[in-house]
Amino acid sequence: MLPRSIWALGFVSLLMDTSSELVHSLLPILMTTVLGASMLTVGIIEGIAEATASILKVFSGVMSDYIRKRKWLVVLGYALAAITKPVFPLASTIGWVFGARFVDRIGKGIRGAPRDALVADIVAPRMRGAAYGLRQALDSVGAFLGPLLAVAFMIWLANDIKSVLWIAVIPAFLAVFLLIVAVREPEPREPVAGPRNRLTFANAKLLPLRYWLVVALGAVFTLARFSEAFLILRAQDVGLAIAYVPAIMIVMNIVYAGFAYPAGAAADRVSARTLLVLGLGMLIVADILLVVAASPWIAFLGAAFWGLHMALTQGLLSKLVADTAPTEFRGSAFGIFNLVSGGALLLASVIAGSLWSVFGPSATFIAGGSFAALAAMGLLLYRPNARASGH
Repeated sequence: MLPRSIWALGFVSLLMDTSSELVHSLLPILMTTVLGASMLTVGIIEGIAEATASILKVFSGVMSDYIRKRKWLVVLGYALAAITKPVFPLASTIGWVFGARFVDRIGKGIRGAPRDALVADIVAPRMRGAAYGLRQALDSVGAFLGPLLAVAFMIWLANDIKSVLWIAVIPAFLAVFLLIVAVREPEPREPVAGPRNRLTFANAKLLPLRYWLVVALGAVFTLARFSEAFLILRAQDVGLAIAYVPAIMIVMNIVYAGFAYPAGAAADRVSARTLLVLGLGMLIVADILLVVAASPWIAFLGAAFWGLHMALTQGLLSKLVADTAPTEFRGSAFGIFNLVSGGALLLASVIAGSLWSVFGPSATFIAGGSFAALAAMGLLLYRPNARASGH
């Protein structure tokens, strides 16, 4: 039985993702149709925003190891994200959107590594896969509730995007409240008077080779999967009416939510490499469908396979980081992992936006599928990855 604090963290993620995905499912449309941004601009903004979050995860992860407290860094991160939500409907220029997105991702960066490390602190090692899977599943429920609310309110409010964006403010502040009152942080295993744990370049060698292999693996997966903003733009490109464009994220996240917990539980028993290769296979199928899509229905099917890829890989990668990093540097380890993945996401999103602008949408998804295929081949051939995962 998973502890109550894991469930609470899951519902905090559900509420914040409901808010964030409501915004994100409409943001590419706001940027391109209301504010006149180009596809390359969308790619750059999305990439920089996510890379910012990833850079900050290193510092917040190291800090949480040093002060031996994680919860209040998590609260700070969620609170920053909440206070940015009113800015999006107030935005009158692309600069406003960029600023709000930037601060929102600062919040994500502050909370990410301490939260992931807190999950590992709360549960026994034998339940880590299930714990990360549950949190990811509830996070994904929010990720389809957000776009679902976006569609409903876009219809009700006659496509008034800015009015719909105000709805996102409510669940964001509820998430912060729930986190404060319902999540309990376990006491540190070592006395507070003991030496502080601080990761430096000099002692980075304390992180084992198998951990660095997981970091490299995460970067490769991120390069194969660029920002989900391009899924939304693809749905619009194949003729989906603007009010229904967020439905592409609903489909993706229903599948993600439905399979994340079973995949996480399976990760406690099944070879990590098997699940990772299967996940890459699902991403290749998704990219093929999005390349050939001539109607919204094919795009929806592609989004479903994209969600299946996420379910099979995201919780598992978090489990592998927790399994391979020393306990005293767990926050730092998650921070480094997210920094490297964020750099890969920035590169992938800029490349995706450039390919779309120059060659059209098919080129973006062909590139993603090709990289996923190369990653799968490398994973099958490079045997040490299986041992590095701890299986």
